[in-house]
Amino acid sequence: MRTLMTMSLLLAAVLGACAAAPVSEAAPPEKLKVQVLSRLPHDPGAFTQGLEFSGETLYEGTGLVGKSSMRAGPAGAAPTVRQELPGLFGEGITVLGPTAWQITWQDGVAIERDAKTLAELRRVTYTGEGWGLCHRDGQLVMSDGSSKLTFRDPVSFAPTGGVDVGRDQLNELECVGGSVYANVWQTDRILRIDAATGRVTGEIDASGLLTPEERSSADVLNGIAAVPGTDEFVLTGKLWPRMFRVKFVPAA
Repeated sequence: MRTLMTMSLLLAAVLGACAAAPVSEAAPPEKLKVQVLSRLPHDPGAFTQGLEFSGETLYEGTGLVGKSSMRAGPAGAAPTVRQELPGLFGEGITVLGPTAWQITWQDGVAIERDAKTLAELRRVTYTGEGWGLCHRDGQLVMSDGSSKLTFRDPVSFAPTGGVDVGRDQLNELECVGGSVYANVWQTDRILRIDAATGRVTGEIDASGLLTPEERSSADVLNGIAAVPGTDEFVLTGKLWPRMFRVKFVPAA
């Protein structure tokens, strides 16, 4: 009887401890910084809104009314093809095989282009603002300056869902595997986001890339492109005179 009573007390203690134990929270975001591998020229007149590689070709979308464009060519060299976007304020871009999308800020228009010539194929409309754009797993991922990422059909551009990241001012985007990298507007920070849940899994400090002299005539960091087949990225910003090929490494 004493043995049974002792076992019962032990079982109750174990169960009580399990019930009282707090549920483990998600791991905090990994702290990362940039390791510069090389520096490349960049058009200092380009108000960069989107940056993405397709193969060895680097695509860039620029903004400001009267100066918006989409261009493509080797990284660090003059673009080999370019199309202007008159009368609109260009924003993020993404390339899906033979076609590319370019969104606009407050015009509610997305332009589908031929990926080789960048010639305009058609326009579709959407509600709200357009900031950043990338694609993964057969869907587009779009930011609007808020904490939300909206998923869109790559053909119709219709919204199909989304996630809330819990961090405002998500800007230019880059999709890599199951993650979305997002520039945070007006900062030198980049967030790595779990695309399925919206959870921030990494925070990247990208400060100090420009010299004080370069910074005086440049605007904010805004441009991130994953280099295919590597764990490297190319970073730049609005009106920056340089691009930087980097790795994201643990912060000290």
